[in-house]
Amino acid sequence: MPDLLTHVLVAYAAATVASWRYEWLGPPYVTVAMMGAMIPDMTKARLLAPSYRVESLLGVPFDWFALHTAGGSVVAVLVGTLLVPSRHRRRVFVLLALGAASHHLLDLLLINPSGHSYAVLWPLTGYEPPTPGLYLSTDRWPTIASGALALLVGWVDARRPGDRGADG
Repeated sequence: MPDLLTHVLVAYAAATVASWRYEWLGPPYVTVAMMGAMIPDMTKARLLAPSYRVESLLGVPFDWFALHTAGGSVVAVLVGTLLVPSRHRRRVFVLLALGAASHHLLDLLLINPSGHSYAVLWPLTGYEPPTPGLYLSTDRWPTIASGALALLVGWVDARRPGDRGADG
């Protein structure tokens, strides 16, 4: 799935570059940002449990797509933040949010027949911003480009002086 890999590679590159500025941002935290980039695609759970089945089980309106919006991402980030010890929560929150935000930003560039993206800022607004339509989620070139970027950032990171610990 080139789309998910692209999101993870971009989050890796962004978090690694941020680690050059913030000493505490070691490899475990870079991984947290990469996990954050996968949050909006939790909507893929609909393949195992369609929305209508969950809706009938819960007895309330339900749609997996809500996870692929800013509101759904914030809820997932908050849940993820609660799963770590309190001393790491602020950093984990920021990095999960960074990963999820990078995912949404990349998705706003997708080609859509309507010329508009999805309601990314739901539940604040149902506005669907126009999209420049740079690529399809099935295109391979964004994955190749993000892979090249990740390799370059990893190469530069490996050659940077200093010992960055993973303690946080």
